[in-house]
Amino acid sequence: MRPVYVLGVGAHPWGKWPETSQTALALHAMDQAFKTSDLGWRNLQGLVAASSRFEGGMGWGLHANEVVQAASEHGLACVNVGGACAAGAVAFHTAHMMIASGQYDTVAALGAEKMPKGFIARPPGAPDDPSDGDYLRWTTMGATNPAYWAMEAQRRLHDFGGSPDAYAAAAALMRANGARNRYARFQKEVTPDEVQASAMVSDPLHLFEICAVSDGAAAVILGTEEQARRAGGPMIKIASSAVATGQFGDPAARIPAVASTPREGVPHTSEVVGAAWRAWDLAGIGPEDIDLIELADNTAWHVLAWPEMLGFHPPGESDRRLAEGAFAIDGALPVNPSGGFLSFGEATTAQALMQICELNWQLKGEAGPRQVPDPKVAMSAVLGLGANGASVVLQR
Repeated sequence: MRPVYVLGVGAHPWGKWPETSQTALALHAMDQAFKTSDLGWRNLQGLVAASSRFEGGMGWGLHANEVVQAASEHGLACVNVGGACAAGAVAFHTAHMMIASGQYDTVAALGAEKMPKGFIARPPGAPDDPSDGDYLRWTTMGATNPAYWAMEAQRRLHDFGGSPDAYAAAAALMRANGARNRYARFQKEVTPDEVQASAMVSDPLHLFEICAVSDGAAAVILGTEEQARRAGGPMIKIASSAVATGQFGDPAARIPAVASTPREGVPHTSEVVGAAWRAWDLAGIGPEDIDLIELADNTAWHVLAWPEMLGFHPPGESDRRLAEGAFAIDGALPVNPSGGFLSFGEATTAQALMQICELNWQLKGEAGPRQVPDPKVAMSAVLGLGANGASVVLQR
């Protein structure tokens, strides 16, 4: 396969935009990506869009087609992919493969989302089917997503004897990073005391320790090495891109399952671990080579648990490393210099692409006040409903 490079990235700020359509959010992100690449719609040979049940796309998840018909009908390939909260990374992976295969030279990956207010609920009109795991979780447990995350957070406290103070400190760090990011929805720093004073949602997780739901959009334009050289400036190469699904025996409290069957040797959140380890394998690197990571921090628990699960350090060590500043922007392993989901709120199909935008900005030295010192290798890790995992490694 031939090498693939990032040619441009763009985004619409995260927030709640009731007067802006989902297509308008998408077009804004694409326009920003075109500006950073000196390209236009006519240069694109393909558009891969992350689709979800929220935005629909003509009611059929045809998001790419909907965007193209609003902007530039010139016969380009439209591909629409799912993957829930990992859909953006699946779209990126697909676009990467289209170019790496040699069939296309310039392809964009796009995600745009307008989320409903409040906790993510069952799909409207879904049948009451006992074979549907999501139906079972609502009827037998009535458990929203934070209930699952809280079970994991409690288990961590039990296993390692930590304190809820570490969750508050992790949330405060994410919000401090987000305060430096003009794309973040929440741009105000909070103290750990303020985090713990926020409403208890599902013990031990407070409101400020759980990501909100937001509207937003992000786009990444990919191309060939020749195009990247012609553009000038730092060349950002896709060192690897990988997607995976979960393994039987995974001990995670996986949404929307109502039970699990843990087996020895199966990693926690195996879909994400599997994707990340495969991405390292494909890139010929290991955790020691990573200069920063953007991970899916649906809660403060994720900030602490995921670096351990991925193998950056042994289980139970994140609390100490966080306290010592290792996860800070100038630390040994900067975690979510963007501010992460806790600062953005989750716009499902767009979130993984915003992660990749951040990796690009960091590697090019364009992250402003949240810039990590001289990064050369950066990675993302994201999880989606249905045991979807994905990871991308970018290299300068």
